[in-house]
Amino acid sequence: MEGGLSSFWGPVTAAEWCEKNYVYSSYIAEFFNTISNVPCILLALIGLINALRQRFEKRFSVLHVSNMILAIGSMLYHATLQHMQQQGDETPMVWEMLLYFYILYSPDWHYRSTMPTFLFLYGVGFAIVHALLRFGIGFKVHYVILCLLCIPRMYKYYIYTEDTSAKRLAKLYVATLFLGSTCWLADRLFCKEISGWYFNLQGHALWHVLMGFNSYFANTFLMFSRAQQREWDPKVVHFLGFFPYVKIQKPKSQ
Repeated sequence: MEGGLSSFWGPVTAAEWCEKNYVYSSYIAEFFNTISNVPCILLALIGLINALRQRFEKRFSVLHVSNMILAIGSMLYHATLQHMQQQGDETPMVWEMLLYFYILYSPDWHYRSTMPTFLFLYGVGFAIVHALLRFGIGFKVHYVILCLLCIPRMYKYYIYTEDTSAKRLAKLYVATLFLGSTCWLADRLFCKEISGWYFNLQGHALWHVLMGFNSYFANTFLMFSRAQQREWDPKVVHFLGFFPYVKIQKPKSQ
């Protein structure tokens, strides 16, 4: 949306959201949509530190790093509203979902080299095509399909988990996904009405914050499930009594 200050980055060439542009700085197009990615980076950093400190498999370190890369890409996109930066936000979204797909399905995949090879080629192919073409609604449909493909496996992990605290993580994942999606849709579909209000609720910025927690809860639940498969005696403990993370006890042979 049009704002007050002049633009450092030039004319808008990317999709805009329901926030006035360049209101607080000539260097940041959508201020709240930009800074709302900071919690995502911090939560992913916490997850990364935990994964490294307890020597989880490298896939989880890569997953947390991918969350940070995605958040940084989103910051650049919303700060500039340039098409190239939008691609730098959307392409990592797809790569991240491919990584989730690998983490979810690889434990029971008998042909170990085929899945990572296929997913890698798929990710590279998508990046090339996405750099050449503008997808619009096609990108959103593609992303939703990738998300839906992950749900059956997440549900399987949920029903096979007896730990109450781990199940709570899965429920928090679903709750933040629902609330975040509601904020995203409201910001997209009712922008005209929201813009007339005295105070803009910044639905897309809320989406960022909620999806930061959503990713953290998903990653923590997956770390618990994987540790359970490896018989590492996982437990969900809480820092300062409320912030959950997974603590494991590996056998001495490992």
